[in-house]
Amino acid sequence: MQSTSTQAGPVQIKVICGAEIGPYVADLARLRISVFRAFPYLYEGNLDYERDYISRYSASPRSLFVLALDGERVVGVATGVPLADEAESFRRPFEEAGHAIEDIFYFGESVLLPQYRGQGLGVRFFAERERHAKALGLSVCAFCAVERDEDHPRRPADYVPLIGFWHKRGYSHTPQLRTQLSWKDIGEDSESLKPLSFWLRTLA
Repeated sequence: MQSTSTQAGPVQIKVICGAEIGPYVADLARLRISVFRAFPYLYEGNLDYERDYISRYSASPRSLFVLALDGERVVGVATGVPLADEAESFRRPFEEAGHAIEDIFYFGESVLLPQYRGQGLGVRFFAERERHAKALGLSVCAFCAVERDEDHPRRPADYVPLIGFWHKRGYSHTPQLRTQLSWKDIGEDSESLKPLSFWLRTLA
């Protein structure tokens, strides 16, 4: 699939696939470390790990990056890849539950700098990935989100979860589909396992 670009106010949306992703791996690594440092992920990342983790997207010709560009600066990225091309930790819950993973498109991260939020870019991130999934002939989109206790000591008083936004996009929480990922929280001495559960939408 060829890359495309459209304008969304002052921010340009650029859609790229497969090997085209390579030049933007470092941008996504930077954004993941910045955005996921906030609650609920509290992620203490490093660029070397990030570049290695993200590079798997460029290995799949069916993967997708949706870039938000302010001039030449990458201010947001949303990613996706067919679940069949994803890591085992994401495939396994679906395989064990009897889902046909070849029908599912998996949304990776959706990261956007705070000053660019509230302009409809998050909606575009979802729409472009769903459009790509349909073009590939896939019928279900899925993503997972970390679970944190309501009384987590680092939960900001003004924190608003994205549950309402996801519901508006047509996604349903499917808590029986679960996985665990390991990362180091801010202030932790070592990595620890974090629980994540999945959200799904069947495309019309």
